Amino acid sequence: MFFCNGGRTVDRRLQELGAQHFYDTGLADDCVGLELVVDPWIDGLWLALKEALQLQKEKEGMNNAVNAVSSSLSTAPHAVHELKLSSEVQNLKLEDEEARGSDTLSQKLDDINHVAPAGDAEPSLIHSVPPVSQSALNIPALPPEYIEVEFQDTQGENPHLSSLISEGRTFEVPVTKAVQLTREDAVKTALLLELDIADTAFEYQPGDAFCVMCPNNVSEVEKLLHILGLSEKGDNFVCVKVKQGTKKKGAVRPQHIPERSTLKFILTWCLEIRAIPKKAFLRALVECTSDAGEKRRLQELCSRQGASDYTHFIRDSNVCLLDLLHAFPSCKPSLSLLIEHLPKLQARSYSASSSDLYQPGRLCFVFNVVEFPVGPSRPVSRKGVCTGWLAELVAPLLHPSKNSQGTKGESSSIEKISIFPRPNNAFHLPADPSVPFIMVGPGTGIAPFIGFLQHRQKLREQHTDWEFGETWLFFGCRHQDRDYLFKDELQCFLKNGTLTHLKVCFSRDSSAAEVAPPKYVQDVLRLCAKEVARVLLKERGYFYICGDKKHMADDVSDAVVDILSMEMEADKLEAMKRLAMLREAKRYLQDVWS
Repeated sequence: MFFCNGGRTVDRRLQELGAQHFYDTGLADDCVGLELVVDPWIDGLWLALKEALQLQKEKEGMNNAVNAVSSSLSTAPHAVHELKLSSEVQNLKLEDEEARGSDTLSQKLDDINHVAPAGDAEPSLIHSVPPVSQSALNIPALPPEYIEVEFQDTQGENPHLSSLISEGRTFEVPVTKAVQLTREDAVKTALLLELDIADTAFEYQPGDAFCVMCPNNVSEVEKLLHILGLSEKGDNFVCVKVKQGTKKKGAVRPQHIPERSTLKFILTWCLEIRAIPKKAFLRALVECTSDAGEKRRLQELCSRQGASDYTHFIRDSNVCLLDLLHAFPSCKPSLSLLIEHLPKLQARSYSASSSDLYQPGRLCFVFNVVEFPVGPSRPVSRKGVCTGWLAELVAPLLHPSKNSQGTKGESSSIEKISIFPRPNNAFHLPADPSVPFIMVGPGTGIAPFIGFLQHRQKLREQHTDWEFGETWLFFGCRHQDRDYLFKDELQCFLKNGTLTHLKVCFSRDSSAAEVAPPKYVQDVLRLCAKEVARVLLKERGYFYICGDKKHMADDVSDAVVDILSMEMEADKLEAMKRLAMLREAKRYLQDVWS
């Protein structure tokens, strides 16, 4: 009687207050795998939102046509547009009767005695310990198969990458420059790449983000083909269609899978083979596993009783399909199963680290090369899908002595990447240049602020009669001599007055001072409490944060609340309300990632 009671209560109360559904409520159960309901619900949500927003846009278009003259006279920068989602939008139903009616199977596997090997007191990815190893299991219902793959002897061309996205046009642009910003002994390797967009219609402004379309690692694709027994058929064309007679209701071919392409194209550009397998996928893999012990462990990992093991050994350990297939060698899934369960390979988003006003025809961005070390559940180390690919792609630019090149940083064979814009509607410089602003960006979080400062410097050069507000930058890194990004550029901005205040901290450097210097940006903010409060409260300034949400942005938010509470001489609740007002007014802005 209490299943999803919190959500049901909120849903009911919203309707009592006059809210109208534009899409059905989804009710999921974590014990048997949220993805059974959540994933199809999310897939349908985007379509429902698109239809609802399109309907709203048509209504607004009619109003705008009537009020065109008065609208042109209005210059209010903070106009608020109320979004009214029509209840007439066709709802997408979540009616998987198998998942709802019999979403668990209670199994007592008396013929399998799969317990931890003698001497192993701790569970792992491949074995369990009591009570899980001795429990009857509640496992999800087997998802119905719905994809059929046919190999073809005909030849042809693979689809263009632009057909894989719904965001619109892609731009294939050359990488003209690559610079390693960190020293070789730094904990992380940060790279700056410059793209030539001069001959394209690509437009952006400082603060915008854009997406890079990246492929899966070539060796991982080859390994997967080998496990599937399809090494010789990678270049063969396949036709993907819905299986005749499938029991899956409303089954359609996934939008990110071309109807016809080569097998390698699908595994390289369409499927996220590094995705963490969900419980429904594990349940399907059980049926592809011949070894009784391995089958039992996969059942445990997708069961209600094994929820803790799934979280620890799969989700938190970032285990991917290849890791699973290595750990459970008797598991031999089909290609159709992979297409059914692996999600779309998403393009990776990066913040622009340049200004088109400062560097016309150039787009720069900064990233850390992500590293996944060897672990108990990961037999080999890996680099990030996109960052690893980009680092390998620009290696000739980073190490010109190893290649036949002329000028350093310029290669005879220019590599190109496909990108598309992802404009940010809020994370931009204040429209009024006289308004002061504060920037907080440790590590690669400094990237968009380099674009901000480049843009501001150019405006100062072009408009000497304008009044410009003060600018603050709070930057932090591990070591001053290893990963202090853009150190020289920041000093130049400081010297020419573009940057008014620069506050830096180094979390891993030792100090002989009697009073230890602050280690993190939130600590430095607290030391500048009066100035921060003055900018936000008295001068109606802006506050920007860019970087890691979990380990930085939340701590910075807490610091700002403390600062506001102290300077306003108010309790914490009042300070939190004031911060909420700053967010609502688009004066406290974040560009963060998890």
